[in-house]
Amino acid sequence: MDVNATRMELLKLRKRVNIAVRGHKLLKQKQDELLRVIQEIIKKLSDLREEIEEDLIKVLKHFFLARAYQDKKSFESSFLLLDTDIELSVGWKKIMNVPLPEYEKTMEGELITYGFANTSPTLDEALKDLMEIFDRLLNLAEMEKSIALLAEEMNKTRRRVNALEYILIPELKDAVRYIHMKLAERERETISRLMRIKDIIRG
Repeated sequence: MDVNATRMELLKLRKRVNIAVRGHKLLKQKQDELLRVIQEIIKKLSDLREEIEEDLIKVLKHFFLARAYQDKKSFESSFLLLDTDIELSVGWKKIMNVPLPEYEKTMEGELITYGFANTSPTLDEALKDLMEIFDRLLNLAEMEKSIALLAEEMNKTRRRVNALEYILIPELKDAVRYIHMKLAERERETISRLMRIKDIIRG
């Protein structure tokens, strides 16, 4: 670093070192907390994904049973009568100052609008279970997006921590040592000069 070897500059650099060290400590704590939150979400996500996969298998079984009860044309026409509108809205919450999405579903209309005479009860169960799974799929999507955003923030934080730890703080400390050395050298030169002047005056 290009610095002036003065006491004023030394005081400034010491303050910068203290600020950088405190900033490094805070960023390190943030990095650790982000990692903890990510690991916590990953655990929940993993459990939820397993539950959804198991429930989807059950729903598919219901659909296959319902399909076996009806002929293909009748089965497909049942879905043409569906009158359900689903809208998704996105809200935001903050964790560690990182905005994370919150998905919300609003549904209008009836889920089951076909007649019951020519359809299997398992089709009703399959549709109801599928809508329940849909809500959890939104939670799953929230978690996956949250992990991606938190991981991005953690990478930024890690880069800042590394920049402080391996570049800025060492450079500032080197500058402080350099100024100390220069000031000590000047002090020795001054003392030596004064002693020579003293000897001349005595002589």
